[in-house]
Amino acid sequence: MYATERHEAIAGLVRQQGRVAVTDVAAQFGVTTETVRRDLAALEKAGLLRRVHGGAVPTSSLTVVERAVADRDVERADAKDRIARAALDLVPSGGSIALDAGTTTVRLARLLPLDSPLLVVTSAVPVAAQLAGAGRIDLHLVGGRVRGTTHAAVGPDALASLGALRVDTAFVGTNGLTADHGLTTPDHDEAALKRALVAAGRRVVVLADASKLGQEHLVRFAGLDQVDVLVTDASAPRRELKSLEARGVEVLVA
Repeated sequence: MYATERHEAIAGLVRQQGRVAVTDVAAQFGVTTETVRRDLAALEKAGLLRRVHGGAVPTSSLTVVERAVADRDVERADAKDRIARAALDLVPSGGSIALDAGTTTVRLARLLPLDSPLLVVTSAVPVAAQLAGAGRIDLHLVGGRVRGTTHAAVGPDALASLGALRVDTAFVGTNGLTADHGLTTPDHDEAALKRALVAAGRRVVVLADASKLGQEHLVRFAGLDQVDVLVTDASAPRRELKSLEARGVEVLVA
């Protein structure tokens, strides 16, 4: 097969599958991985795909644009409600949790039982507003500069506070999740905060609806080896879920 024909075939695979791995493409076309990487570089230069860690995705799959929390809250609301209800079973009775900023973590906050003791650490203003003075919840709000896009406190003060803490379970949101590259988000400050949340948790639970799977954003904040459980919804692609399970992540489908 000539290089031009192979380029067309690879571009077609990326459009059809949403993501291809260098090793898979090399095996399919009987060429070396170095050849595939050169092919992907040429296709990226032509604007036909975007190279990512270990492979390539369509040009529309990789973004640095971050949408406001109010806009995201109304999207896939039913799926987020189901994810939050499923995640509630993972909240340790009488223990401690950290809640990340995000439209699904706010839903989980609304479901927390108020009649049993629970320590909650959060950097998210909406989560804190939901839980302040609620029942037997001992609320710890991490301070810092509040980002208008996500309503999360970020910056050195927030990182210093989280660096001194350890909780039973950290519930973390993400803008993107792939088996090869882990968890990603568009903003560097938000990524640093999420990285600290992951480090603070003895167990890390990721809450992500199906639209986040197979997506990659600008900044990586955690690898799959740092994730214990993914809670997602039933429309998540089985191929993606199997890849995540193969990397040791427990997957719960709500």
